Amino acid sequence: MENVIKSVTTTLQAGVAKSDGKLTLTTSHINFEPYNKQLGLGPYTFELSHIIKVKKSMAKGAGILPLSTDAIELTFTDNQIKTFILANTDEWMRLLTPAG
Repeated sequence: MENVIKSVTTTLQAGVAKSDGKLTLTTSHINFEPYNKQLGLGPYTFELSHIIKVKKSMAKGAGILPLSTDAIELTFTDNQIKTFILANTDEWMRLLTPAG
């Protein structure tokens, strides 16, 4: 069993689609577990070693209208990009930014 470092309620944003759920950071993975599994947005599990870029992003209404800066965007080695709307973006950026 992996140690949980941090867990938070979040919203995954994929274009105009959004899914509320729980984001959990462990010692080697980040997991998103949606509350509504019927939307088809998750669950997702990614190895931390596959994160190549972390940057602040915008939460958007209708996928285009900026609502807030409380979001982070993760880019993975397979070119997937996931955007999470959450509190404490600076802390999450620090925890997820690859070393080196």
